[in-house]
Amino acid sequence: MSQKPPPGDRIAKVIARAGVASRREAERMIEAGRVTVNGVKIDRAALNVTDKDRIAVDGKPLNAPEPPRLWLYHKPAGLVTSARDEQGRETIFDALPDDMPRVISVGRLDISSEGLLLLTNDGGIKRRLELPSTGWLRKYRVRVKGRPTDDTFAPLRKGLTLDGERFQPMTVTLDRQTGANAWATVSLREGKNREVRRAMEAVGLVVNRLIRVSYGPFQLAQLKPGAVEEVRPRVLRDQLGMEDKGAKPKADRPAPQRKRRTT
Repeated sequence: MSQKPPPGDRIAKVIARAGVASRREAERMIEAGRVTVNGVKIDRAALNVTDKDRIAVDGKPLNAPEPPRLWLYHKPAGLVTSARDEQGRETIFDALPDDMPRVISVGRLDISSEGLLLLTNDGGIKRRLELPSTGWLRKYRVRVKGRPTDDTFAPLRKGLTLDGERFQPMTVTLDRQTGANAWATVSLREGKNREVRRAMEAVGLVVNRLIRVSYGPFQLAQLKPGAVEEVRPRVLRDQLGMEDKGAKPKADRPAPQRKRRTT
């Protein structure tokens, strides 16, 4: 007979949800003796805590965790989707508005890609949105060099295997020819590394612009490059099937767009 797990959540997860640090960073803080629970210093992260426990980091009481939040971000081309870049390139987190809380990205867009990127303050939302089992549709507008026909995309619609990696069938529509380039709309339910670019290369086409226009029910719409817009709490709960745990949603009005700060 298996033992019932202790109540509450792991201490590192609680610290991360309060916006102090990532879960890994919180674990290092704990190992360094910087965290106390009910006045007692702890040195291991394998500990569950509840709302009744008093947690402090560096002697400061832990703030109550923020309710889960989600933002739409129009990522411009030329930014790296990571917290730090070894080559010193500018990241999306360098470009976000100053008043944004600590957030993490849902999946990635490579440095040359642009369009809709979801940001959240909650690791649980990130994992839920990224799970292959959810199968949320990602839609892209893709510009390729060349003059493809509709038949060019037949292998993508059937599904490809590239370098031993299986790509599920994509929905591809040839939209129009513009000079030496053609535009297509591509929809897929996976998020593998450079999936659209690699698939196009497999049929002899080079992508020279890639814009993600939607991720599941969330749309890029008229959001301008560099702008951020928060998803209303009610919409977030409805789309993810989340329970309202007492958090007070903001007034149900259009969220203002925030412009990217200038340097």
